[in-house]
Amino acid sequence: MSEVKSLDELKAIRQNYKKEKKKVVFTNGCFDLIHAGHVDYLSKAKELGDVLIVGLNSDASVKRLKGDKRPILLEAERAFLISNLKPVDYVTIFEEDTPANLIGQLIPDILVKGADWTIDNIVGRDVVEANGGVVKTIKFVNNQSTSKIIDSILIKFGK
Repeated sequence: MSEVKSLDELKAIRQNYKKEKKKVVFTNGCFDLIHAGHVDYLSKAKELGDVLIVGLNSDASVKRLKGDKRPILLEAERAFLISNLKPVDYVTIFEEDTPANLIGQLIPDILVKGADWTIDNIVGRDVVEANGGVVKTIKFVNNQSTSKIIDSILIKFGK
């Protein structure tokens, strides 16, 4: 079982992994209504290194990014779910709209986003690459999204 940590806790953990020469992978997202696409994505992200850290958007951040009706699941529940997925080692919640601060402080070896992002538009790319790391994208395989699940539920229940 992985753990939900503060940024300060993760900074110390990150330094230990750096000394051990372990590759730290970082990704982030809202992860509202966990689905098979999320699990596939996180599994592939973990395969890129030794340790997977997930930055989770706070409730306020999700609301700003996705609108007033989101998140469906509150941050404590989303953090619990993500932290209990096999590939995930650590989860931290961030309040900002982007993980730029997290990435700048953790400086992961590998920064990962979904293939719906171009490398040039991935927040934190400059910091990671300037420190000798790499930025990668992962192709989605099942074309699933939380928005599609919500739409499907609304259709099925006539809303």
